Amino acid sequence: MTSDRRIGVVGIVITRREDSAVKVQDVLGEFADAIVGRMGVPYRERGVSVIALIVDGDTDRISAMTGRLGGLPGVNVRSALAPQESGPE
Repeated sequence: MTSDRRIGVVGIVITRREDSAVKVQDVLGEFADAIVGRMGVPYRERGVSVIALIVDGDTDRISAMTGRLGGLPGVNVRSALAPQESGPE
């Protein structure tokens, strides 16, 4: 089976922090192998938290992570993945 590894970014906006923050952390811990970097900002004035991830992994694994996150109450997720490179010629 050929691995379809991609690098990209995942943006997460948490609008119901009290309901979902711990669950978001649990999911991110479970998928830590695909996370290269992370920046989180609690935007208290707006009552939201924003997390930006740099990811590198199999597209199925990244999709599983974003799907799990997006299924949590008050969590919105968007991702952008670079096209797969064909390798050296």
